[in-house]
Amino acid sequence: MDYDDVVIGAGHNGLTAAAYLARAGRRVLVLEAADHVGGAAVSAQAFTGVDARLSRYSYLVSLLPRQVVTDLDLDVRLVRRRFSSFTPVPGDPARSLLVDQGDASSTAAGFAALTGGAGAYAAWQGFYGRVQRMAERVFPTVLEPLRSEADLADLVDDDELWEALVRRPLGEVLEKWFDDDTVRGIVATDALIGTFADLGGEDLRQNVCFLYHLIGGGTGDWDVPIGGMGAVTDSLARAAAAAGADLRTGVRVTSVDPSGTVSWSGGSATARTVHAACAPAVLNRLLEAAGADPVETEPSPEGAQLKVNMMLSRLPRLRDSTADPRAAFAGTFHVNEGYGQLQRAFEEASAGRVPEVPPCEIYCHSLSDRSILGPELAGTEAQTLTLFGLHLPARLFAGTEQEHADVKDLALARTLASLNSVLAEPIQDVLLVDGDGRPCLEARTPRELEADLGLPGGNIFHRSLQWPWAERAAEVGTWGVETQYDQLLVAGAGARRGGGVSGIPGHNAAQAALGR
Repeated sequence: MDYDDVVIGAGHNGLTAAAYLARAGRRVLVLEAADHVGGAAVSAQAFTGVDARLSRYSYLVSLLPRQVVTDLDLDVRLVRRRFSSFTPVPGDPARSLLVDQGDASSTAAGFAALTGGAGAYAAWQGFYGRVQRMAERVFPTVLEPLRSEADLADLVDDDELWEALVRRPLGEVLEKWFDDDTVRGIVATDALIGTFADLGGEDLRQNVCFLYHLIGGGTGDWDVPIGGMGAVTDSLARAAAAAGADLRTGVRVTSVDPSGTVSWSGGSATARTVHAACAPAVLNRLLEAAGADPVETEPSPEGAQLKVNMMLSRLPRLRDSTADPRAAFAGTFHVNEGYGQLQRAFEEASAGRVPEVPPCEIYCHSLSDRSILGPELAGTEAQTLTLFGLHLPARLFAGTEQEHADVKDLALARTLASLNSVLAEPIQDVLLVDGDGRPCLEARTPRELEADLGLPGGNIFHRSLQWPWAERAAEVGTWGVETQYDQLLVAGAGARRGGGVSGIPGHNAAQAALGR
């Protein structure tokens, strides 16, 4: 059967592309291997008999442009978090720093108590003020054809900041700008989410990740989706279906011919344009099955995280008895993420060892949005808890199934011990029990994320993030989704300006197709 567009993958980017294309009057087919749409941006009942819909994989929104929400008439509500972060002091967790976006004076006092003077908060304000001005200029360009680096640098108009964030290792600027190890670590974590990198590395992988985490919406804020991540993709699916797109689940594509033929068990379709909203490495396997050459991508993408979902009977008590748990857990709660700790963990993992004290961060969705809890839990003290562990690359989990299980057990045990080091009681003591009598705790390694979601090496960005501008002259004016094949576009997170829950690659693939 012939279509104008076939979209492979019904994650948020595939659905975004389908909605734009169908609203333009094109005949669109979306093929999804899973029995549901949403990809990594889903809400699910993770624990038997526990009525709560967790954002099981992706869990916050920063990069979704308001223009996409408006263009597609999405029913999406995002809530801004008042508390940016809470950080127990490494080595002295009875002390902590709370960054309260609603109370500058309290935040300033916290910095002064931590560092002994007013200089640290002034440096913080100066740094993030300049970064926000950069974000305000860069973020609107992500829904436009690619500009050159020189054009973006001129637009930002801050040569010193551009040099620091784009051309020199991030570690250099953090060591120059901030004196305190804890403060440096708070800033540095945005460079390491899903990215296994040396903060001082000359490859600048950490810098690219840092930029993406700070430009979202032109502010860098990470917002809570009311109803969970599934509310975002459910709205996208409704928009695509309402516009006439044919959404099919349970269909595993087996090959892609770059001339426009997509095949699966029991069927095939031809299209003017094929939009691969799957990872480039997955696309290349489909091209290989059709006897075609691969598209350009990095050879071995690698994720670097342990993702843990929990349900709690209540929030645990903190080692810092002066801190309010409802404020601490409402933002990003940094656990053993001091600057020195981050680097030590990277060095241990680089040497092939699970870090002795894995850095991680946690966040409680249900403090901002009780709608994800069912009636039996909504009136109780029950809370969700998401933990994201850093510097646990896929390479550590290679080997046999038993070897994987052993390393997973060790990584989880050390990560929970890391978390417990900043709590006044073990997290295990406040875990809810599911309907089968088991603690409500679910952990996924990079290897398991690859099996669950088709993420190569468990990489949550499909591949290493790329600068959001043209790095070659030939890319200027393109949409960053094109391949060597005229009828084949990369519409997922592996596109330039991909990564995160954004819809940007889906939008850009649709625009590239519509503009032909």
